[in-house]
Amino acid sequence: MATLVKERISKIVAKQPADSSYDEILRELVFARMIEKGLDDSKNNRTTKHEDLKKEIELW
Repeated sequence: MATLVKERISKIVAKQPADSSYDEILRELVFARMIEKGLDDSKNNRTTKHEDLKKEIELW
């Protein structure tokens, strides 16, 4: 598993322009991780229905 993680990180870093800053690369890595986590949450039904969210927002 660690190798797969390292490979994904390497691919993301390799796609960045040569003049990318440390912060820009970190931002891309964090974004990719957020997408992975979101897809995993969706796959495992750890989501909130649109209707439920609207009701919750109305209570604010």
